[in-house]
Amino acid sequence: MPLPYSPRRPVHQPPRPIRNILLFLIAYRLVNAFTVRTFFQPDEYFQSLEPAWEIAFGKDQGAWITWEWRHQLRSSLHPLFFAALYRAADFLATILGTSPATRAELLIAVPKAAQAVIAAIGDYYTWKLAIRVYGTDSRGAWTTLAATVLNPWQWFCSTRTLSNCLETTLTIAALELWPWKWSAGTTTDNGPGNIAIKKGQEGTNTLIQRYDCRSSIATAATDVLCSLHRCLPLAALACILRPTNVLIWATLACFAWLRTTWAQRRVLISEAVICGSAVLAVSVVADRLFYGIWTFPPLRFLYFNVAQSLAVFYGSNNWHYYATEGYPLLLTTLLPFAILGLYRKLSTRNSSLGDPIQSAICVQLATVCVAMPLALSVISHKEVRFIYPLLPALHILAAPPLVQFFYPALYSPAHSIYQPRRLVLLFLLLVNVVVALYTTLYHARGPLSVLSYLRGQHQQHAIQPVRREPEMFRDVGISVGFLMPCHSTPWRSHLVHPSITAWALSCEPPIDMNATQKAVYRDEADQFYDDPAGFLRTQMAGGLRFTPEAPSYYFKEDVIEPHLHEWPDYLVFFAQLDPTLRTLLRSSYYDECWRTHNTDWHDDWRRRGDIVVWCLDTQEQDEWRDERYRRDQQSRDRQFDRIIHGFKKGKQQKSSWRAFLPSISSPSPPSTLASWRSSIQSVFSTKSSKSSFAWPWRRKTRWETFLENFGLGQRTSWWSDWVPSFFSSKKRVPTERELFA
Repeated sequence: MPLPYSPRRPVHQPPRPIRNILLFLIAYRLVNAFTVRTFFQPDEYFQSLEPAWEIAFGKDQGAWITWEWRHQLRSSLHPLFFAALYRAADFLATILGTSPATRAELLIAVPKAAQAVIAAIGDYYTWKLAIRVYGTDSRGAWTTLAATVLNPWQWFCSTRTLSNCLETTLTIAALELWPWKWSAGTTTDNGPGNIAIKKGQEGTNTLIQRYDCRSSIATAATDVLCSLHRCLPLAALACILRPTNVLIWATLACFAWLRTTWAQRRVLISEAVICGSAVLAVSVVADRLFYGIWTFPPLRFLYFNVAQSLAVFYGSNNWHYYATEGYPLLLTTLLPFAILGLYRKLSTRNSSLGDPIQSAICVQLATVCVAMPLALSVISHKEVRFIYPLLPALHILAAPPLVQFFYPALYSPAHSIYQPRRLVLLFLLLVNVVVALYTTLYHARGPLSVLSYLRGQHQQHAIQPVRREPEMFRDVGISVGFLMPCHSTPWRSHLVHPSITAWALSCEPPIDMNATQKAVYRDEADQFYDDPAGFLRTQMAGGLRFTPEAPSYYFKEDVIEPHLHEWPDYLVFFAQLDPTLRTLLRSSYYDECWRTHNTDWHDDWRRRGDIVVWCLDTQEQDEWRDERYRRDQQSRDRQFDRIIHGFKKGKQQKSSWRAFLPSISSPSPPSTLASWRSSIQSVFSTKSSKSSFAWPWRRKTRWETFLENFGLGQRTSWWSDWVPSFFSSKKRVPTERELFA
């Protein structure tokens, strides 16, 4: 039987609305990327940008290579991508002859821009998969796109250089290209677009014939094979980057295996082997060049994290973490709609209503969204980003409940019955915006701010005159020590300049230790926080007795023993450590020279409070004290002006009310009450007395309240001119300026 033909658009000329959507998403994510000012996970830098920095610029440039890279646990493909970007940006800076400061900003911005494009592609393929499920220009497709764009987690996480973000984009792109017709079991020729191949027919051999994917007219069979050739390499690459991604494709492969013919199974296996082998070969060669030995990182990853349980060293969670914390963090306000969508698809999976392919896609996506968290719950170490690749599927499943609940309220005639739904929609949008802005602009912004400050200080002190020969200059760099929990800030990817000498507390896991040794093991950061005084005495060059008197960029540095930390020009730590260090270093030349807000709260007590910088440069210390004094004065002046403005506003309102009363009572003669008020005023006041006011923080006496009720205000007592002031029982109320002085 001849195979049905279906027209296809050329791949290189997408429709104009689709191009417009993609350009909008790229522009939106670029704004998103350069708006993020906060710190999320150390892996954002230490598992991608730090090894990329070493690949691009060499091992002597100060990149921090963590233990995972020394033990070949990570694939080199992800950092190789950013290394190429670093080299291109550095070449561009060299050609343009930019300043060191401009070059540093360019090297920081390039990974953000690249990840923004990757995130936009992920949003685009989420929308395309929603079109495949709900149809072109359908409410479900546009609702999915809106949910993707307005999701706070997407705004917070999608433009970060985490391998999970690239994994998410690769996964959703592969899902959009997956041959859902096979996994839906539509192998008959009863409808248009279905594959006309049946079991036992000799025509099944045409499935494995060669074909041209670029042809504008292609058979349905070759269309499926084209999809496989694009889908499987992306899926294989996602599994190379994150081995746990295998759970998604194993689930979909089971559906496809159960619902396809043997001929289709042979094609699926052969294509998976070919595409997977090609990606694996590229990965192995890249790892050989990066590590210098033949290795297979996914296998070593499973060995260290499962067999040796080293992941538990970095924290463990309850078995229900993904249900009670993971999904709420991913979905925020979409959580009830996603739960309802999951329930509907799983409970009606055998329904014959609607398009069988669309129903099959939703059922399989819902199954993946349940199966993957269940499998990952077996592992003690859990993080919400491990299930991040499921978020696009959850957006698609949440779309029908969203449309059902909010569409009548938006497009139906104004009716009071829909007013609560409109208010709910506005509230949810407001919550999304507030959460997105708070997490990207305010919460945990200190780590990035302090590195910007240190770069500025380095550029200020980069060229210093030689003390004994002022006409000569030398290139120098500052030194920095981070007394923080390990990986609390980015490293060379944001310090940039290799002449900045820096050290920080490490947290190496207990590798190759037995259970007894692991139980008592304490890393360097734990040792410091257990006994700060003992750590500084034993692990710092010179201990607590011999601290430097001036910054190193003024004098020649001495050689320090390799197992000791040198006393740096700048000490960086969280504010909760401030009292301890002030006690230990009270006789040193260190003092505060900068501070920035970090968080209002934190689950780790060691990371609470501001980020504080101490330095040895007395000039910087004096400048910082003057700056803090100026800020305090400005804050007091603003508060004082607000109080005075509020008082004047209250007096004006009171005066307008008093002016209104005589206008009403003017036609009538003075009443007895008015005459009595006049006599009281003449007795208890003098001609020279002036009205005064009581500050809002002093409670009024009953007599003052009584007089104010009759409009007399506050008056000085009639005996005050003859009786000495010390006989008065009232205390002098300090003025506003005295209170703030």
